Amino acid sequence: MATEPDTGFPAGIPAPAIRALHAAGYLDLGQLADVPAAELRKLHGVGPKALRLLQEALQRQGLSLG
Repeated sequence: MATEPDTGFPAGIPAPAIRALHAAGYLDLGQLADVPAAELRKLHGVGPKALRLLQEALQRQGLSLG
């Protein structure tokens, strides 16, 4: 899946989730490997859709959320 050059995350991740991830210091998908989903769920703007899309993108790279 192609990443959007502006965000460092896969296309389709909602903008509020991207802003929340960036604010928390996560600048690209690889940084999310092994991060607990519960931690990401606490970020305002990261909802079920964003978590699902992030997990799917990580799985395609042989990685996963913690």
